[in-house]
Amino acid sequence: MGGIMLSPVMTQGSFRMADSRSSSRTSRRISAASPVVALTVAALAGCTLMPSAPQEVEATLQQEESPQPTDEMTIPELVDVVQPSVVTIFTESGLGSGVIYSEDGVIITNEHVIRGSRDVEIAFADGQRVSGTVTATDRVSDLALVQSDRTGLPAAEFETSLPEIGELAVVIGSPLGFESTVTAGIISGLHRDIPGSATTSQSLVDLIQTDAPISPGNSGGAVANGEGKIVGISEAYIPPSQGAVALGFAIPAATATEVAEELLEDGTADHSYIGLVPGAITPEIAEQLRLEDTTGVAVLSVAENGPAEQAGIRPGDILRSIDDEELRSPEDLLTALRQRDPGDEVTIEIQRDGESNTVDLTLADRPTE
Repeated sequence: MGGIMLSPVMTQGSFRMADSRSSSRTSRRISAASPVVALTVAALAGCTLMPSAPQEVEATLQQEESPQPTDEMTIPELVDVVQPSVVTIFTESGLGSGVIYSEDGVIITNEHVIRGSRDVEIAFADGQRVSGTVTATDRVSDLALVQSDRTGLPAAEFETSLPEIGELAVVIGSPLGFESTVTAGIISGLHRDIPGSATTSQSLVDLIQTDAPISPGNSGGAVANGEGKIVGISEAYIPPSQGAVALGFAIPAATATEVAEELLEDGTADHSYIGLVPGAITPEIAEQLRLEDTTGVAVLSVAENGPAEQAGIRPGDILRSIDDEELRSPEDLLTALRQRDPGDEVTIEIQRDGESNTVDLTLADRPTE
């Protein structure tokens, strides 16, 4: 919800399985004396706790009246194209944003926007408000679907390829309850991970970075390019209190549409599962394990009969690479898993007692919660 903060300091006892449930299946753990420190603080840009009073307005969205996307548009023209497809979602605890996914009333938003809710209210750009129902959620990607009690809607057009760095980025949503707010900037980076986020969330990896202002209430809203296509779903920001200036993050549209299609099919999304809890290598852990530096991923625990245990990975091992891709942090591992499917075979380089070795394992389907 709005202002949700990722704890800047997490002890090992606060860890939960990064790609599995924290249950009795997690059978072995590193010494609890080793602290794990998250490197930064990030805020999910979702539900602000300032819902405005409902207003009933008799109006209809006229998709045909909006300008159609062209190769070159001014920002006002772009807003005319995209804004009718962006909604505000009201829950009992606050509000967030959403994007119309299909004409029959399916809306995509962040899971943390609607967490704990089933019945919501949806406000459209024309002022009309209707009821909606949460139909499917996926915490791993932080995405959810809401079915609106209204059809014939102007579905947004999603761009499935990544934007270019420096490309125009226009953010539309409801920051702090100010509906249909527009901010603009550029795409600042791709494949971004928020340092330290793996201790509390699996969703803050492989993100698009933008300097277009994102605030609480923007979560679930649109990040559009200069052609009026959705390139991302607003996800999080690093607040100024952490010394940040215009650091916002969005889930790539390709990820959002892939998860949405899976949720529409059977209510669940597939995610690869390795069966271990990854941890950052702090100076204390490096000293305890006699490591030369703090790069890599510490294995804090393994799940019983999971892929990692079956491959011989143990608590205390250090993961150095996956398929020759260097792993410098737990977020790197989560990103690598996000880019692979259940059933994929991978080669992991591990370090144990000062010696390096490789193991092969087959990623599994992530167990349901």
